[in-house]
Amino acid sequence: MFNKFRKGHKPLSTEYTKEEVLQHPIPEHVAIIMDGNGRWAKKRSLPRIAGHYEGMQVVRKITRFANELGIKVLTLYAFSTENWKRPKQEVDYLMKLPEQFLTTFLPELIEENVNVRVIGNRDQLPEHTRRAVEKAMEETKHNTGLILNFALNYGSRRELTYAMQEIAKQVAQGHLSPEQINEDVIASYLMTKDLKDPDLLIRTSGEIRLSNFMLWQLAYTEFWFTDVLWPDFTEQHLLQAIVEFQQRGRRFGGV
Repeated sequence: MFNKFRKGHKPLSTEYTKEEVLQHPIPEHVAIIMDGNGRWAKKRSLPRIAGHYEGMQVVRKITRFANELGIKVLTLYAFSTENWKRPKQEVDYLMKLPEQFLTTFLPELIEENVNVRVIGNRDQLPEHTRRAVEKAMEETKHNTGLILNFALNYGSRRELTYAMQEIAKQVAQGHLSPEQINEDVIASYLMTKDLKDPDLLIRTSGEIRLSNFMLWQLAYTEFWFTDVLWPDFTEQHLLQAIVEFQQRGRRFGGV
């Protein structure tokens, strides 16, 4: 699958232009597991937080470029429910990043017509993080361009557990029968209920796993893995991922 090329396409090692890529269908929803910040910093004998800072700059760059490409939804795995296990100093810094990013770049996001959203449990976030997130969501809620969807304190198993609990309540209260529960009903209780499932998942840093990310939503998503560490991820890498997406045949279980 990874080496299948359409006639006339250049090898994936070739650099692509935005104009070339836009000649073919663009994935509407791209999800990214941004991995490798710590390793990027370690390679340079820097503290891990330096890698997270650089990663934040890449978020800005890729958000802008995704908007230029006409991608409708960009979901970024920013902080998982498991990330609380990291050293307190690192967690405290990670909790400051959304505030720094959204405070610094909010005027630009508004100007670029970007709609900021968040999936994950916001109740557990520090007040300063939650306040910055909610301010960005409020001030961009009427924007009609790219949806920048941060997965913040997000874990797919927790999301699915919560959905099952809510569905069980509906059944117990007589509002829903077991026979009425289908895929559409389950999807309507997920945090992404207003979004289409991702077309393309990108994971950086050479790791090849989902790490509890959108397990339900990624059922028919195309995966693209790269050894590139997130702080080194460029617009060209995004174009290469999209080109490979464009070269795959998506049959959704059919022939």
